[in-house]
Amino acid sequence: MAMLRFDAQPAYVLHAAPYRETSLLLETFTRDHGRIGLIARGVRGARGQPQRALLQPLQPLLLGAMGQGELLRLTQSEAAGPPPSLHGDATLAAFYLNELLLRLLPRADAQTALFWRYSECIGALTGEHAGWELRRFERDLLGALGYGLALESEALSEREVEPTLRYRFDPDTGPRRVGLGDAGGNAATISGAALLALARDEMPGAVEQAELRRLMRGVLRFHLGGRELRSWRIVSELAAHRGS
Repeated sequence: MAMLRFDAQPAYVLHAAPYRETSLLLETFTRDHGRIGLIARGVRGARGQPQRALLQPLQPLLLGAMGQGELLRLTQSEAAGPPPSLHGDATLAAFYLNELLLRLLPRADAQTALFWRYSECIGALTGEHAGWELRRFERDLLGALGYGLALESEALSEREVEPTLRYRFDPDTGPRRVGLGDAGGNAATISGAALLALARDEMPGAVEQAELRRLMRGVLRFHLGGRELRSWRIVSELAAHRGS
């Protein structure tokens, strides 16, 4: 296996965990090399505290590393800018993005355009349209992984999706028109208006955004093999607590 070495690589830490006595095991998302596993040696000791404080999720970084195989050795780390000022739901949304990348993005699969979309989305989570930004990122992540969504034409028939009609959505083939009297409840279907809004990158109203949230969770669950994300469980628990 060839040696990989890079310096001053724009990157983010997606997850950090203790490794042996004084080290950290990092999962990172880099601009030119995709998701990379790194070992940061000695950063949990007293002398390594400044570096450990830097190696946190959401902090823009410039990293250097070298090695072979699944885990490389961290050789350089410095801040590439200030961390985003996120609080409450925005912080949870950012960690949701990290969990998505950890679960779906293969290691060492270069995704330069997705890297910049991730950076852009993190910065947008402080705004009032954070939910829409998440839907856009989910759409772009699936497209980058080869699971692009068919949103503007019906499955198999190639008829154009119509904004006034409702559809069932199959993650493999796309939307299927719902016949009259066969809606099965709005929660099981999605409006053509919502599908077209996501396809055209035009932010829809609150009702359509709620439909898209349900749609994307179902599609992502499909590509996760039916497994749940920890972030989804936390959001559900918080919603239940707020409603109590």
